Amino acid sequence: MFKKEFYIVVLLVFAIGCKQKKSPEKQTKKRPNIIYIMSDDHAVQAISAYNHPISKLAPTPNIDKIATEGAIFNGSYVTNSICGPSRAVILTGKHSHINGFRQNGDHFDGNQETLPKILKKEGYQTALMGKWHLHDYPQGFDDWKILVDQGNYYNPDFIINGDTTRVQGYATDLITADAINWLKNKRKDSVPFFLMVQHKAPHRNWMPALRHLNKYDSVSFTLPTSYFPEFNNQKASRAQLQTIYNDMYEGHDLKLSTGINKTKLAHNPWTTDFDRMTETQRATWDSAYLAKNNAFYEADLSNEEIAIWKGQRYLQDYMATIAAVDEGVGEILNYLKTNNLDENTIVVYTSDQGFYMGENGWFDKRFMYEDSFRTPLLIKYPKAIQPGTQINALVQNLDYAPTILDFVGIPNKAKDMQGVSFKGLLNGSVNESDFRDAIYYHYYDYPAFHMVKKHYGIRTKRYKLIHFYDDIDSWEFYDLETDPKEQNNQINNAAYTKEIKLMHTKLKQLQKEYKITNKEFTKAKKEDVDKAYKQFKKLRGTPIN
Repeated sequence: MFKKEFYIVVLLVFAIGCKQKKSPEKQTKKRPNIIYIMSDDHAVQAISAYNHPISKLAPTPNIDKIATEGAIFNGSYVTNSICGPSRAVILTGKHSHINGFRQNGDHFDGNQETLPKILKKEGYQTALMGKWHLHDYPQGFDDWKILVDQGNYYNPDFIINGDTTRVQGYATDLITADAINWLKNKRKDSVPFFLMVQHKAPHRNWMPALRHLNKYDSVSFTLPTSYFPEFNNQKASRAQLQTIYNDMYEGHDLKLSTGINKTKLAHNPWTTDFDRMTETQRATWDSAYLAKNNAFYEADLSNEEIAIWKGQRYLQDYMATIAAVDEGVGEILNYLKTNNLDENTIVVYTSDQGFYMGENGWFDKRFMYEDSFRTPLLIKYPKAIQPGTQINALVQNLDYAPTILDFVGIPNKAKDMQGVSFKGLLNGSVNESDFRDAIYYHYYDYPAFHMVKKHYGIRTKRYKLIHFYDDIDSWEFYDLETDPKEQNNQINNAAYTKEIKLMHTKLKQLQKEYKITNKEFTKAKKEDVDKAYKQFKKLRGTPIN
C-alpha cells in the first residue's frame, strides 16, 4: 500500500513539473511563423492600397488584403535602390558598405551573419523560393530553389541543390506553386518556419502571363505630369539613360513588331526571353499582340504621340505582369487561412525598391528621388497588429531583420545590425515622432545600365539633400512639403540657407554613425565611363521614331 501511494505521489510531482516547465519544442512553436513575399521593382504607385491613380485602374486586391488586415507603411524606403544591394541589406540589416555588396555584379559574402541563419539557429525551419540574385548559393536555408541570375518569365531555369533545371511554365506561377508545395509537404508542424517568396516580376521586360496578355488593352492610364520634364538645375537627371521614349527597346521591352501584320519583334538585343518560349506559348503571345501592334502602325503617330504610346504600352504590360503576383499572394493567404496558420503567421509584402512609372519620363530605379527611393511595405500579424494600421514614420529595408527578430523574441540577436526594430510602431508602444528623424541613402552603381550618377544623401520628414559625385559634383535640396514631385532644386535658394545647413550637419552625423569612410567616394576611371557610354549606345540600336 505504501509503495503504491509513493509511486502515485512521484507521478503527480513529475506531471506537475512537466506542466510548469514546457519543452523547448513547445516553447519554440509559440513563436510566429514568417512569410516574406518580395517582388522585384514593384512601385508603390502599382498597389491599389496606396490609392495612386494608376493602381485604381489596375487594382491588387490580394496584396491590399495584407494592408486592410494589418498595416501599410507610407514612409518606407531603401538604402540603395538597386536589386542585389537591396537584398543584401535585407538579409544582413547592414548598409551596403558594411555587408560588402554595393552594386550589381558584386558577390555577396554568404559567410556573414544573416537573418535566415539566426532564425535557423533559433529553431526555425527556413526556406527560399524564387529570385536570389546575389551570386553563389544561399546559406542559412534548409530548403531553397532559386532562379538563375535575373531569371526569365517563361520556362525559367532554376537551381536546386546545385543542379540547374529548366522548368516549363510562367515564373510567377511557378514560384507561388513552389512556396505552397513547401508549406504543404516540407513544413514541419513541430517548429515555426521562415519562408522567403521572391518573385522576378515585375522586373524588366514586363512579360505578362498568357492569361493576362490583353488584360489592360482597353485601359488608358494617366501618364505623370512630369512625363516630358525640363530638368532645371538637375544635372544628374539630365544625364541618365532610362527614359521610356528614348531608352526602351521597342521589341524587347515594348513588344512592338517590325511592321504591320508582322510578329517578328523590333529591336530586341536580348533574345533569350522570347526564344525560350514553346511554340504554343509563342503562338498565343503573337496572336495577343498582333492586333494592337497593327493598330500602332495604322495610326501613323507623330513623335510626341509615339512617346505617349510607349508610356501606355509600358504601363499596360507592367500592370498586367503584376496581376499574376497578386493572384499568387492570394493563393498563399488562402492556404494560410484554410490550414489555420494565419493567426500565428507574420506576412510581409514588399519590393526590393520602388520604380518609375513614367515620372520624369523614366522607368527603372537607382535615384534617391521618391519614386525609386520609396518602396511598398505591408505587414499583417493578427496577434499584434490592428487591422487598417497606417504607419507614417521613416523606416528602411535596413530595419526588416531587426524587426522580425524582435517579433520572434530575440531582439538581442540584432545587436550588430545597423537597422532598428519598428515592432513598437506596429503594436503601438512607440510613437512615430520618437522613432527616427532622418534616413541615409547611398548609390554606387556607375558606370552601369542607365548611367545614373553615384550619389548619397539624407531625407527627413520634410526635406531631402542629395550629393551627386564621381564625374560630377552637384548638390540638390528639396522641400517635399511644397514640392513633393521634386521638380525644383532649391540648393541655391537663400530662403532655405538655415535648413540646408542643418541637413548638412545631419548628413555628417549619419555618415559617422553608419561608419562611412572615404573609400565610399571612390571615383570610376574615365576610360570605364567612356567605354560604358559606347557600349550602351551600341546596345540601344536604332529606335523606331
